Amino acid sequence: MLGLVLGALPALSAPISDVEIRKAIIAESLAGYPGNCPCPYNVDRRGHICGKRSAYSRPGGYSPICYEANVSEDLIQRYRAGHSR
Repeated sequence: MLGLVLGALPALSAPISDVEIRKAIIAESLAGYPGNCPCPYNVDRRGHICGKRSAYSRPGGYSPICYEANVSEDLIQRYRAGHSR
């Protein structure tokens, strides 16, 4: 049993990759959006793709982070600082 616990320790201390952080930042951003069309690739209640009706595509108001390319290095560093293990 102890071997199983000790064997898992390196996995717990492994650094989070930038890709994982980008995905987490996007997930947090979308979770904070009150509607159902935060990003162009989402679908509305009727099942239609949001496209240009999405919050991401419209100026003003909410600005959700929808794509990995929109996650800056600064956001990654702030995420690392706030989510250290």
